[in-house]
Amino acid sequence: MGKPNGTHNYFVYILTNKRKTVLYTGMTNDLVDRLYYHNNPSPNSKSFTAKYNCKFLIYWERFQLVDHAIQREKEIKCWRREKKVALINSFNPEWNFLNEEVG
Repeated sequence: MGKPNGTHNYFVYILTNKRKTVLYTGMTNDLVDRLYYHNNPSPNSKSFTAKYNCKFLIYWERFQLVDHAIQREKEIKCWRREKKVALINSFNPEWNFLNEEVG
């Protein structure tokens, strides 16, 4: 059946580790659920976020169309760290961990 038009939510997000030295960009249609899995990886997970302990949300954007979210995720992933830092600073200048704010 799906959701009615206009109620779709897709998120592009950036996670970091506790020391804020690693950045991970991802895309999901359920940010709360995705954060749960980043914070509770399977014991033998070889994922980037598990390896580098990236589980702290520091940036996110919402989109209604999946194509726009995918395009934005690809765009951000191609950026150098300095440009990602500027984006994060414009949204979250203190680099506060936002996990609880979206939950």
